[in-house]
This record gives sequence, structure tokens and C-alpha cells, in this order.
Amino acid sequence: MVGHELVVNGPSHSSRFVAVFEDDGETGYFYALDRALDPEPVIDALHIYNVVDVSDRNVPSHFQLVWSGDGLKVALFINRYPHAAFDFIKKRGYCRTGFPPPHASFSSEGHDWDDSVLSFFK
Repeated sequence: MVGHELVVNGPSHSSRFVAVFEDDGETGYFYALDRALDPEPVIDALHIYNVVDVSDRNVPSHFQLVWSGDGLKVALFINRYPHAAFDFIKKRGYCRTGFPPPHASFSSEGHDWDDSVLSFFK
């Protein structure tokens, strides 16, 4: 349920990267992690939703992390709809909200959604 605390953790099957979706009760964020970076592995964060803005938050939702075959791209699907993705090769995150602003070392081009990321998963 949107707005109920939840963490979905999904490591790549073939690389050092991990994707994590977190709903802290107020917001939903999608994180890119690099296990080689210690003690702070988070390399990017994408805003997915503010709980108060989700009209059907009282309906159960299905959260799924889907990795590409090469283990270097991952997408967040909520109820089978793509909300965000990370491309670890291009060092780029994509989300429907386009928020937060770009980061210097990852997603320097911004976080705007691009439907072409869906080709990663075909």
C-alpha cells in the first residue's frame, strides 16, 4: 500500500549495482547503489511520488524491480507501469517526475523520463 513503509531491494545478478525502492510513509524514492563505494554506496536518487498526491493510495500496489539481461540497467514498475530506471553504463537515472535536479557525477543531464529506456528490457 502506498504510504505504508516499504523497502524493496534488488541487487543485479551480474554486477556490483543494487536498486532500492523506498516508501517512507510520505514519499517514494528509487535509489541506485554501487556496492564498491563504502561507506556511502548511494550514487543517485529519483523521486517517484508524494503519498498525499497518489489518488488510489488505498488500493494495494505491486512494486517490481526488473533488471536488463546484462545486469547494468534496472527499472521500477508499479502495477506493471514503468516509473523510473537507471542505466549504470550511461550513468543516468530517468523518472516520470524529473526530480530531483541533476547530480554532478551521475545523471548530470537530468532525470527526465525517456520512453527509449523501455528498450533495455525487451
